[in-house]
Amino acid sequence: MTKHLTSIQIAATYIGTIIGAGFASGQEILQFFGYLGVRGLLAVGITSLLFMGFGFAILHIGHRLQATSHLQVIRFSGGNWIGTVVDSVITFFLFGALTVMAAGAGALFAQEFGLPAIVGGLIMMLATLVTVLRGIRGIVSAMSYLAPFLLLSVLGLGLTTVAINWGKLAENIGWSMTEAAPVPNWIISAINYTSYNLVVGVAVLAPMGGIANQKAISGGAILGGLGLGLGALTITLSILANVPEAIRYPIPMLFVAQLLSPALGYGYGIVLLLSIFTTAVSSLYGFASRLTDPGGPHFRRLVIAASAVAFLGSQVGFTTLVGTLFPAVGYAGLLLLGSLVFGMFKLNYRSGLAESQPEPVLPASLKPLLDSDPSDKNISTVLAGETPGHKNLSTFTAGDKSPED
Repeated sequence: MTKHLTSIQIAATYIGTIIGAGFASGQEILQFFGYLGVRGLLAVGITSLLFMGFGFAILHIGHRLQATSHLQVIRFSGGNWIGTVVDSVITFFLFGALTVMAAGAGALFAQEFGLPAIVGGLIMMLATLVTVLRGIRGIVSAMSYLAPFLLLSVLGLGLTTVAINWGKLAENIGWSMTEAAPVPNWIISAINYTSYNLVVGVAVLAPMGGIANQKAISGGAILGGLGLGLGALTITLSILANVPEAIRYPIPMLFVAQLLSPALGYGYGIVLLLSIFTTAVSSLYGFASRLTDPGGPHFRRLVIAASAVAFLGSQVGFTTLVGTLFPAVGYAGLLLLGSLVFGMFKLNYRSGLAESQPEPVLPASLKPLLDSDPSDKNISTVLAGETPGHKNLSTFTAGDKSPED
């Protein structure tokens, strides 16, 4: 990344960090917003504002600290103890996200291609394992190109669905199934959704803030929050326009795409598969590199072991994992949100304290010396401790001789 990031670059990276297979599949949005009906739409609005505010906080603190790692932001905001806890949550969630991606691939293969879910999960884990063992620089870099395409795909599909099914959406707008939501309260659901997403997002946003200017940070946080909110809104409306049929599928947005056109369904399935793959690669590499040196002898064994355990864990099912793992991480991530609020307070307090410090008061006899023109060749001042009325200060012109002479 360059030293002069634009607001658009920051917003695109922010959106790309948050949007993953869970978001694009519609399962996350269904769990946290769709089941809540109209209140879920209000929760989307709150979530968008929270993404703006806390995204700005992470970027701003990273900028002030010139952070190169999320640990600097976390430990400044919450101290070493909370910083260690939050970092542990991040590491755990990276492995959890890997497990969810394996389950998501299984669900996609079963729903779109009619293959057993275990086959899809196994293929995804093998592809992820081989990629990480060979190096992932190119794959991770490709995520920055995939993110805008993925967001446009989500928006395009969502807006088209809403436009075609406007009448049905109006009929279903009062629908809800609160008892199925992992977080039944719509305000807490919005906070929880923001929290677990930023648990991973902080790892990217913090160092990005360290190399961005303040104006770009403000614009990037606002645009990023708006983009994420708009994406979540269109998915929620698309699902509500197709309830109760859509909620019967582990990947609701794939069902929505298939309703519009079988070809569109296959195309969106490929987009989801790419999203799952890149998220899985990043999660596996991030998890392993937090525990051991990527160039060390234990990295290969850890990557293989983590892949095997994640594959076994994925057999629990995509819907179940999203509904249990993500809210649990969200509650743990409340420590992060609280720390960020405290971190912003600390920064503002320090800034206010620095501004309130009085300027040093100089003796009146020295002020003329500061007001004199340094370029004036006829004035030379030797401070030997004397002020007017004392014999220790000698002031003489350039043509005079010093007292020693």
